[in-house]
Amino acid sequence: MNKPAVTLPPYADLLGATIVESSPDDAPVLRMEFNPGLSGRPGYLHGGAIAGLLEMAAHAALTASLIASGQEPRFKPIGITIDYVRGGKEQPTFARGRVTRVGKRVATVVVEAWQEEGGPHIAAARLHMLMVD
Repeated sequence: MNKPAVTLPPYADLLGATIVESSPDDAPVLRMEFNPGLSGRPGYLHGGAIAGLLEMAAHAALTASLIASGQEPRFKPIGITIDYVRGGKEQPTFARGRVTRVGKRVATVVVEAWQEEGGPHIAAARLHMLMVD
């Protein structure tokens, strides 16, 4: 029996975020293409777009983790803390989450976003997700 694939919420389509790398042993990597609708100050990506990508990457990471452990992925975000490290430029942006804790009521996911392979992170976030029955 095949495990269900990780799907992203409809908001990911609005951002232009897609899963570009996925394996059974690691959380999916998301890629968000730059488009003028995601612009912030001239020459840079809007912080809200970065926050949206971080949330979608957390969603993908937790979904993959829950599916791998045989649980139904039903949760909703209840808290997010974002550290914007540097401005996101007008180029593709990537993000990957890492599930650090899954409890009965709350799960915690840490996410990082970057724009160049091996380059510095542009933002990091910690999200708390309420596990829904």
